[in-house]
Amino acid sequence: MAEEFQKKWQKEFEIFNNLKKEYHKAVAQKQQLDSQLNENKAVKEELSLLKKDAEVYKLIGPVLVKQDLEEAKQNVAKRLEYISKEIKRTDGNISALENKQEAVTENLNKLKSNLDSLKIAG
Repeated sequence: MAEEFQKKWQKEFEIFNNLKKEYHKAVAQKQQLDSQLNENKAVKEELSLLKKDAEVYKLIGPVLVKQDLEEAKQNVAKRLEYISKEIKRTDGNISALENKQEAVTENLNKLKSNLDSLKIAG
C-alpha cells in the first residue's frame, strides 16, 4: 500500500514540477512580449511625429535600407497587432497552467490526507 502511494505521490509531484516550469516559461514569454509591445508603441509614436517627406531607414542585418514612411507605419501597426494577439494567447496559456497547478496541488493534498489517515489508522 505504501509503495503504491509513493508512486502516486511521485507522479503527481513530477506533474506539478513540469507545470511549474511551463508556467515560469510562459510568464517569461509574456514579459518579453510586453517589452516588445512597449518598444513598438514607442516606435509608432516616433513615426507619427515625422513629416510625410521624412526619410526612414530600416535595419536589415548590418545594413540600413531606406523605407517609405507609410510602409514603416503599416509594418509597426502589423507588429503591434501580432504582439497583442500573442499576449492574449500567452495570458490564456498562463491561466490554463494556473488551473492545472491548482488541480494537481489539490490532488497532492488529498494524497497527503490519505497518508495521514493511514498513519492514524495503522
